[in-house]
Amino acid sequence: MSSSFQDQVSAVVTAPKLTYRQRLQQLALLAEGALPYPKLSTAADGAMESGLVSDLREGPAPYRPRYLLPDYSVALRNGSEFLELEPATDLEDAVALLEILYHHVPSITTYPVYFGDLDALLMPYWDESWTPERLDRVVTRLWRFLDRTIPDAFAHANIGPIDNPVARSVLRVDRARAQVVPNLTLKWDPDTSTEALLLAAAEGIAAVNKPHIANDPLIRRDFPEGYGVVSCYNTLPLGGGSHTLTRLNLKVSGERHHGSIERYLDETLPAHIELTFEIIEARVRYLVEEARFYEHSFLVREGLLHPERFTAMFGIYGTAELVNGLFGDKRYGKDAEAAELTRRVIDVIASRVERREMPHCRNGRATLHAQSGIGEDVGVTAGARVPIGEDPELVDHILTVAPHHHRFASGISDIFALESSVRANPAAIADVARGAFAHGMREITFNVEGCDLVRVTGYMVRLSDIERLRAEGSRINSTVLGADSVENWGLLDRVPRVISTEFDPRLGALIR
Repeated sequence: MSSSFQDQVSAVVTAPKLTYRQRLQQLALLAEGALPYPKLSTAADGAMESGLVSDLREGPAPYRPRYLLPDYSVALRNGSEFLELEPATDLEDAVALLEILYHHVPSITTYPVYFGDLDALLMPYWDESWTPERLDRVVTRLWRFLDRTIPDAFAHANIGPIDNPVARSVLRVDRARAQVVPNLTLKWDPDTSTEALLLAAAEGIAAVNKPHIANDPLIRRDFPEGYGVVSCYNTLPLGGGSHTLTRLNLKVSGERHHGSIERYLDETLPAHIELTFEIIEARVRYLVEEARFYEHSFLVREGLLHPERFTAMFGIYGTAELVNGLFGDKRYGKDAEAAELTRRVIDVIASRVERREMPHCRNGRATLHAQSGIGEDVGVTAGARVPIGEDPELVDHILTVAPHHHRFASGISDIFALESSVRANPAAIADVARGAFAHGMREITFNVEGCDLVRVTGYMVRLSDIERLRAEGSRINSTVLGADSVENWGLLDRVPRVISTEFDPRLGALIR
């Protein structure tokens, strides 16, 4: 055993601001990191070393999928032989069973990233005896349990699209408690959701920047078997998930190209896409064929997970820097020519992801994802977003990013900063969401000025927790990541917009 490895282990076990669980997680990462990487070509190895391709610190020997979305309804109906649980018989019983299950669902963070569509899971156990006050007490206890035992802001609860008492209770409790965990997504369908449900969500956004809102009809077209929204707004199949997420740095891709735009699209970009595919395939094969996670999991054996519903996520980031660099005099978010080149770049990537066979994946293919970034991504913009500080006006911003949202089956997110005056008129938030979806946005999320609870890439963090972090540490793992992102990205520098047809007369046309 090398002295450097021992030094790293020693630094973890003596770190004064890490909790016991955080030390345990870091030690596991060190052990995994000591293993060799699945065999790659020299070119793929070089792509990893140079930063062209990143595996987002999943480790060289993946032994669990990155994201799992169990179908918890199976366990509620059937119980669990492995956990010696009987089927749920009432609503409180269902909540208790879910709390036990969550402790046995892994992910890349060691914690679950998906708590299920809570209203769909709990409504079969609801009846008229459940007054709103009684229901809120149960949901409040669940919310406190999740925040105190699963300290990870990548964990999502979903509600909707049907308006119902459990969904309303979740929105009330989430707004009142203003917790980092769970993150929350409302699935919205203009044909089946109520306007009152959307307004209730908008009121939550105005108060605590939650929930995120997903365009349910568009996403269901990609996942007719059902889906969940998890982590940094990744959309993945219910009863499945994603083996891995490997991302291509388009900024580096552009910097390694010399020649015309057409040559980049025809030669350089396809070559870099293929290197990313090679790394994804090596990781998938190791997980499935060597670590054999799916053969050993009780979640598969008892029907909560189905290996054939797992995909692999082909992520991209640095789109803005690529396009701006190829042009030199045009800026993504400001010029129509840059927007058109962005569309062409994404079309090239998406078309190849849709054609290229990937072993052990749903439909034999990976899925495209606009990766939301990590704190160390200095000078490179998340996914296909407009760079912070260059945000166009709200309508221009939506019309710039919306046209390519449909290509990202496994998720894309754009954050829109709003001025604090929107709290006096949360219906305006609902209007913007409705209009954005009408123009093809897959998902939409907001940061309202003045909230302690803010959105970092996709997950939530409290600014007050960041302030205490260096002095005290944090029981919530994602606070560290949020602090890095706020410092390195200037995350809070997005210009907050006033939603008003007086400021932009086109807003009325957008939302109608």
